[in-house]
Amino acid sequence: MASPTPAAPPASSTIASDSNNNTTPSSSTQISPSSTTIPSPSRPTTLPHFLDNDPARTGYDPTVKWWMTYFNILTGKVTREGIEHYREDRYRANEARDCARCEEYRDWLFQHSPTVRFLREKIWALNGTLDETNVVCRRCPGRVVGSSSTEEGAADGNGGGIKVVRQSGGFSPDHGILLCANEVRNRGHLEDTLAHEMVHAWDHLRWKVDWVGKKDLRHAACTEIRASMLSGECRWTRESFTRGNWTLTQQFQNCVRMRAVASVMARPTCKDDVHAVKVVNEVWDSCFSDKRPFEEVYR
Repeated sequence: MASPTPAAPPASSTIASDSNNNTTPSSSTQISPSSTTIPSPSRPTTLPHFLDNDPARTGYDPTVKWWMTYFNILTGKVTREGIEHYREDRYRANEARDCARCEEYRDWLFQHSPTVRFLREKIWALNGTLDETNVVCRRCPGRVVGSSSTEEGAADGNGGGIKVVRQSGGFSPDHGILLCANEVRNRGHLEDTLAHEMVHAWDHLRWKVDWVGKKDLRHAACTEIRASMLSGECRWTRESFTRGNWTLTQQFQNCVRMRAVASVMARPTCKDDVHAVKVVNEVWDSCFSDKRPFEEVYR
């Protein structure tokens, strides 16, 4: 697609409303409710190797009391991989509590957050619906990813060869918005996450977005740039106090670009990080200047 501009997009840049990009949004289009979680696409040629917990290797034994495990972590007896497996077990134990808190935050934001209420009204104007039936809170399991063999994945003895894949939310044209209850730090964090996914929902109803990049990966790059820019997740206070990035110059632009590149890399048609950077750069100027449905970046 031609890079979207702040002006009304040409007909060639209007997008399909379903995940197969076969239809255009009509007056009856809604984001349909579902309790199904949203899968993260993986590259078919390089599937991640998910590591199972081995107490002999990680130092974490699920049969031991949680407070004993916590003490072992403090004393350095558990590897980084073991810590992540422990974290997942605690998420499972606290799932009901986390989901209840997430739903409480979600309902409050629908009532009182200016950003969320504004985006919800704009989605309604496009004949879409977002409510508690299709904005759902669920536990999102993390994935401990290693190399082709478990031994190589923990080669340094401290889990240095692993990577933990996590998400705070997701959007699906078929199912709606998923909020990962176990990853919610506070209500402000959930507001950023919900606003991010609602920008995706607005883009989905407004244009034909090729979400997985089957035809044009620039669609995904553009909507990720806009969502990171408009949601507030890249504002200076969030980057500095939460993520420890105290850069004063170009901090906002660098954050948006970094997050867009990471999201594009998750698409199955993206070859590698070089490919993702190239695609993001191709649409950067037009998409970074496109503030719709807002007039300015307010958060």
